[in-house]
Amino acid sequence: MQTFISCDWGTSTFRIRLVDATNQTVLAEVMNNQGIAETHALWKQEKLDEGKRFYFYQSFIRDQLTRLQEQLNVSLLNLPLIISGMASSNLGMIDLPYKELPFATDGSDLDLKEISATDYFQHDVVVISGARTTNDVMRGEETQLIGSYFNSDSEHIYIFPGTHSKHITVKHQRVTDFKTYMTGEFFHLLSNRSILSQSVRESNHLLEGANLKNFEDGVNKSIQDNLLHNAFLVRTNHLLNYLSKEENYFYLSGLLIGAELKEVAYGKVPLTVVGNESIQKYYVIALHQLGVSNVVTVDADIALVKGHCKIYRQRNSIIP
Repeated sequence: MQTFISCDWGTSTFRIRLVDATNQTVLAEVMNNQGIAETHALWKQEKLDEGKRFYFYQSFIRDQLTRLQEQLNVSLLNLPLIISGMASSNLGMIDLPYKELPFATDGSDLDLKEISATDYFQHDVVVISGARTTNDVMRGEETQLIGSYFNSDSEHIYIFPGTHSKHITVKHQRVTDFKTYMTGEFFHLLSNRSILSQSVRESNHLLEGANLKNFEDGVNKSIQDNLLHNAFLVRTNHLLNYLSKEENYFYLSGLLIGAELKEVAYGKVPLTVVGNESIQKYYVIALHQLGVSNVVTVDADIALVKGHCKIYRQRNSIIP
């Protein structure tokens, strides 16, 4: 069995796993909310020399590896560690330049930084950089893309929902373009910080009562009028007693997701949504409302592990 350590270090979360590269399966994992943003803040508090920054981040990883070892009661020493996400950003453990598009969907030409094991940290480390266009950037989604891609020479768009959703265009087994949409961040700001916060109430019950209908109404409304006008309707829905606060919450969600998706829905290009099950549901329903019935879905965690496995195999010349 060929095993390695997979680490996904996002802005707000940290996840580390022991992975069987042969079967592309997770054997054990540790997850917490100490993402890159919090780790960087702790680094700043310590007021250490810049030359010790990498080791500060490594010390946190060492602690998490200890927890992972305790789950399995085995030693993980000398296993290679592959890291993706914000670890390669200017807030991370090492600041790497973005890979300029295009890049191959098998990840063979992604920019990687290899750091050899030391007595202090007995793991060879591979840090995956992000990617860029002339005016857009991403870190982490490039790894999930190579783990979710299926061989096809035709044009395809992969949608990665999130705080900053990505729409990644693939042609002839190469990533040729992508766009970022601030859907999740706008939703958080409008529902928590704006005047609309008084008109919505958070809920996870999309399929209960009239919530689904109002989400679909929001999606449909997003293609009829300007988003800045549509957003104010959330307030009038409440003031005029048209919708409850919970129903309004889903109406606002539909407005924003619909605004994000309407361009790709009209593009007649095959679509794949890469995300967790709960967010996939919103995007598939929204795409159906926009006239796209054949939508492929991929679990984002599985895609990440598969992406790391591809890079591990290439680095170690392992036959898939």
